[in-house]
Amino acid sequence: MTYADSLTGVHRAFLEDLFGKDGLSFDPAVLRVYSSDASNEKGDIFAVVRPKDTGQVREFMRWADAERVVVHPRGRGTSLAGGCVPTVPGIVVSMLGMDKLIDISSTDFVAEAEPGLCTAIFQAEVEKRGLMFPPDPASGKATSLGGNVCTCAGGLRAVKYGVTRDYVLGCEIVLPGGQLMKFGGRTQKDVVGLDLTRFVVGSEGTLGIVTKLILKLIPKPEASASVLVGYRSLEDALSSMVKVFAAGILPAAAEFIGETCMEILTRTGECPWPDEVKAMMLFQIDGSRETIGLENARLSRQLDDALWRMEGVGKEEEDRLWAFRRRISAASYVLGPDRMGGDMAVPRGKILPAVRRFEEIAAGNGKRLVAFGHAGDGNIHANLHYDASDPDDAARTAKTHHALDKAVLEFGGSISGEHGGGSLKDVGQQLGDGEHELMLRIRRLFDPNLILNPKKGY
Repeated sequence: MTYADSLTGVHRAFLEDLFGKDGLSFDPAVLRVYSSDASNEKGDIFAVVRPKDTGQVREFMRWADAERVVVHPRGRGTSLAGGCVPTVPGIVVSMLGMDKLIDISSTDFVAEAEPGLCTAIFQAEVEKRGLMFPPDPASGKATSLGGNVCTCAGGLRAVKYGVTRDYVLGCEIVLPGGQLMKFGGRTQKDVVGLDLTRFVVGSEGTLGIVTKLILKLIPKPEASASVLVGYRSLEDALSSMVKVFAAGILPAAAEFIGETCMEILTRTGECPWPDEVKAMMLFQIDGSRETIGLENARLSRQLDDALWRMEGVGKEEEDRLWAFRRRISAASYVLGPDRMGGDMAVPRGKILPAVRRFEEIAAGNGKRLVAFGHAGDGNIHANLHYDASDPDDAARTAKTHHALDKAVLEFGGSISGEHGGGSLKDVGQQLGDGEHELMLRIRRLFDPNLILNPKKGY
């Protein structure tokens, strides 16, 4: 494709007229911020715009398509896969100026919101009404709803409640050329026509710019309880999960914490477990106040081979347990100032052999694997820390990262469970030529000139 390789004076005048000084920047210092995301990958951009309403988005997309200016939609820039990193110079469209909570209905069990709304703020507002929006990415305090939708974010509660795509009933999306499309609606069931809403979820900003979301809600469980259990090895820890599921228990969350993570936690703070504990599982169950004690006892019976345990009922007690899981990402920087994150997914029974294979690959390149994640749905966070200022370390880390993506396919897995393909993953390793071509043809129906987030996703 041939794209505009710079902005002309006429282009700049158009953008200034449409967005004004507050919604537009050409400042090199500002552009440096928007040329990257949490992956630390970098690209080149001409400008950043921040629309305030759908009308601005429509006019901008009409102009961008006509002028063949590349468009990079952006939420809060938390992608670890390079989802926000420009691969072709163009204009970043920050959606944080469209962050309104439009409606929460306790009768329809539906909410409507703009894409720039912070996920954690949205969830808090929903819960005030006794409802819940289950998708719960660990970075929820930093992410936006639009970013979650465009990557089909999962999170801690996915094992019981599913991922973002299970809670998007509809959306409004502006296509290149400026056409506003409305997919789905407020009904819980709708089988008329193709489910185009599902095309948008997980599309990584390659089909259009989302301007409104219609989201499914459920009643908030009355109570919850968590248990953190320690074992001599990851093998023993994951065996306990097998027993839990075999007993017919479906936890709201089931997290595993590998041996390297345990070492990191011990090095960076106080830890209540004995030295013999080298791996852990963290479970949460939820339900009614009357039954939560019984369910907690039922879960505990399946964990009778644990070396150590710590239990909590209710938010205050549970937060003490979950604090160890939440500490891992920040604490792991003791292994290096920069991080390259993987989020592979494997069949649940393949977690252990996959982690051991990943560790072997990392060690072969002089790296240490930081492995933890959502055991309940086979989602492994395989992180590598390095020093970006050291070319050799950076090269070995990148080599390891791509080798891990290739290795996950040996176990019938996916190179991304929730972060998306972005610029860091070669999705061609997983997609066949036929599937890849079909996806590209569908993409061209939405974006004939491929101005949206080129070279991303597929």
